[in-house]
Amino acid sequence: MQVQVRGRNMEVTNALKEYVEKRVGKLGKYLDGITEAQVTLTVEKGSHRVEVTIPINSMLVRGEEATQDMYASIDLVVDKLEKQIRKYKGKLFKRLGKAAGEAAGDAAPAVNLNQEDSPQVVRTKRFTIKPMSLDEAILQMNLLGHSFFVFTNAETEQVNVLYRRKDGNYGLIEPEG
Repeated sequence: MQVQVRGRNMEVTNALKEYVEKRVGKLGKYLDGITEAQVTLTVEKGSHRVEVTIPINSMLVRGEEATQDMYASIDLVVDKLEKQIRKYKGKLFKRLGKAAGEAAGDAAPAVNLNQEDSPQVVRTKRFTIKPMSLDEAILQMNLLGHSFFVFTNAETEQVNVLYRRKDGNYGLIEPEG
């Protein structure tokens, strides 16, 4: 597995890079489809944050952890990602049959997910998407009291998703192309 390690507001030492490659590289044993991972190490106000993004087939697995120690943050995010990957693999076995799960990698046993254990869609909501500016979408989202808002961007005429970040700012998801 190819692991790309980047540092923000810090210098990535060889020891730290080797530790990240060793810990994140172990995730490759769970699924054969894992060929690369992007790891970003950030230091802000004494907090050591690790963000890991792993593309698997057409999906992304992402984990983020922050503690006072960079090595502890790395360990926590790897543990979180192991759980996510096991869950993903378990769902492949459940939905597509054993052959699909084996095609995704057979190094780890499938997780037994009963219908009661897995989250289900309990409500469907339909609404008209009208073209609006980004400022209008932020206003509308805040008026509704939601943490995200789906709208058609008047400038690009594409569907966008606006969301409130943990730091209180906003994020915008736009389709590529």
